Amino acid sequence: MRAALVGIDFGAGDFNASVEELSLLAQSAGAIPITTITAKRASPDAAYFVGSGKADEIGQACVDQNIEIVIFNHALSPAQQRNLEKRINIRVLDRTSLILDIFAQRAKSHEGKLQVELAQLQHLATRLIRGWTHLERQKGGIGLRGPGETQLETDRRLIGERVKALRARLAKLRKQHETQRRARGKSHTFSVSLVGYTNAGKSTLFNALTKAGVYVANQLFATLDTTSRRVYLGEDCGNVVFSDTVGFVRELPHQLVAAFRATLEETIHADLLLHVVDAASPVRMEQIEQVNLVLKEIGADHIPQILVWNKIDAAGLEPAVERAEDGKISRVFISAHTGAGLDLLRESVVEMARAAPGQSHLYQEQDEAEPASMNDAEPAETQTSTNVGPR
Repeated sequence: MRAALVGIDFGAGDFNASVEELSLLAQSAGAIPITTITAKRASPDAAYFVGSGKADEIGQACVDQNIEIVIFNHALSPAQQRNLEKRINIRVLDRTSLILDIFAQRAKSHEGKLQVELAQLQHLATRLIRGWTHLERQKGGIGLRGPGETQLETDRRLIGERVKALRARLAKLRKQHETQRRARGKSHTFSVSLVGYTNAGKSTLFNALTKAGVYVANQLFATLDTTSRRVYLGEDCGNVVFSDTVGFVRELPHQLVAAFRATLEETIHADLLLHVVDAASPVRMEQIEQVNLVLKEIGADHIPQILVWNKIDAAGLEPAVERAEDGKISRVFISAHTGAGLDLLRESVVEMARAAPGQSHLYQEQDEAEPASMNDAEPAETQTSTNVGPR
């Protein structure tokens, strides 16, 4: 679809990077960005978000360039979205709806599809409008005091019933995940979750570490299903479970965070987080901040974390390990694409595993077990979900 992108600069953050990300999101959804319309405002307009004059400008641009859809780089209220569509006679999509649409396209697993559907229904519930009201029962006659159930009420009831059913099914899957985690806990298996901004290279790194063959592409939310693999990292550490978890993005829709709670708990229960960062991105510090905000929101901000600066080949950096003042590893510089620095990352994971509370006795047991090759990876329990997420 031919799309017009709209971004309003409110003076916060890197506006140009945000608009560029919107273009990538639109392309990921299958749209073709034709034009980008920007403006500066102190605050959103209550009726149209952009003001009536800018709304007319958007409408004229749509006519001139044969635009089929208008995509806003912001979250619109239901009233603002309806007012805009009436004024410019073009379908209007906000950032939240765009991300939900991408997730709906990419979700392949059963759990992922359930989570996306739940998020979509929660978002849709705030945007219901009255439609076929001519089919309502009309007042008239003794004993008929109301119009019966309106379409709006019917839609709300149906959505509510479906949401209840989806939550019950996801709760069952959540219990299954808890059982799997308890099994790993009994075997004292050290678990590592890869987190980070979307398109930072998490899946590429995951493949390099585990040879899992997860789909990789240079696009936002290329893969949405979370996968876990067990890897043997030598006698000093034994088996470690790596999980390629959800990717994050700025202004991640709250519906997604709520719907993917079961998936995100894989991150919450990890022993170590490898926070993968695109070292070549000019807004990498802002992306780090956005990821940390989501980690805090889901209660994973207390878990030990190593910043993995990926794509050093594109950033002109060399493989290295940096330590904080207390001697703990803080950053590891690698390239998942070329393999540079992966040995340093493995050594860092081993060091963090040995230092983790309650892990020291594990290695005595593992030393008695038959060792496997450091590069061999065998499938652990596979957790399927959707990437919230901004990779």
